[in-house]
Amino acid sequence: MAKDDQSNLSNRKPKIPAPVINVTPMIDVLLVLLIIFMIIAPTRPAKFQAQVPEKPGVSDPPALPGLLMVVVKAGSGLDQTVELNSIALGLPELGVMLRDVLEQRPDRTVYVKAPKDKKYGDILAVIDAIKGAGASPIGLQIDFLD
Repeated sequence: MAKDDQSNLSNRKPKIPAPVINVTPMIDVLLVLLIIFMIIAPTRPAKFQAQVPEKPGVSDPPALPGLLMVVVKAGSGLDQTVELNSIALGLPELGVMLRDVLEQRPDRTVYVKAPKDKKYGDILAVIDAIKGAGASPIGLQIDFLD
């Protein structure tokens, strides 16, 4: 039996310790990258600026009643039918009528409402007509947000 123990010992391979990853250099690199990105981030220009309304003050004049709402109905391209405050118009007539209405108002905000299934290019044609009339800013609204 002693001979069997000696043969077992000679067949055994010495245990190799498991490799240990040294994470200290990786943490150093991570911290350097973090500092670099913290320095670079404020210097990048903002791509999108949200206009958050301010709280109305006591001395502010009341806003004119009635919003300017353009509802996109049917058609495509320049043959679209739209409604400006429930008045049906073609897209070319929208720009002319909207320009006349905006000249009388200090608030030049116009809201666009379009169905979700409308093509992107058709809605852009309506927005271009509204911008051409001098409206700014333009608010967008879509039906049935899910």
